[in-house]
Amino acid sequence: MVRYVALLRGINVGTAKAISMADLAEVFAGLGFSDVRTVLRSGNVVFSSSVPLGAHAARSIEAAVRSSTGVQSSVLLLAGGEFAEIAGANPLLAVATDGSKSFVTFAGSMPDRLDVPEAAAIAPELLAVGERAIYQWMPNGSQQTRVPKSFWKQFDAPVTARNWNTVSKLLDLLGE
Repeated sequence: MVRYVALLRGINVGTAKAISMADLAEVFAGLGFSDVRTVLRSGNVVFSSSVPLGAHAARSIEAAVRSSTGVQSSVLLLAGGEFAEIAGANPLLAVATDGSKSFVTFAGSMPDRLDVPEAAAIAPELLAVGERAIYQWMPNGSQQTRVPKSFWKQFDAPVTARNWNTVSKLLDLLGE
């Protein structure tokens, strides 16, 4: 059995794209996955598959979610080891003192060239670019971020952010 993390983008944000976690878990079980567990209401699913999943699996999950719930959401799918590796590469953990203000933005793919804001322009925030994620420390909270929206428009593949508290919960489930 291979463990996976599926990160659904933009569900249950306000009243848009509302999906109950029970319905979401049912979609994954209906696709033949086992040990399905959801975390919080923000589209986090940890599950097992008896066979390794290929690139098509995320699209199949997206289609099944849309068919079952009527909600369109991009899905980033990561093998458990990949997820743990991305989390373990977070260079900001030593300075991030509050898990609700420390974020990992998982990227479907990284641009070849990324125009990163100057550190002084976003201070006191910190932003670090990893191989498959962007790491942020936002001591004033995510609603007060100084990172310009134009930074995120450089990504042509889906990106979705999770705070460190959520990342830690997902890691715990992977370890069970």
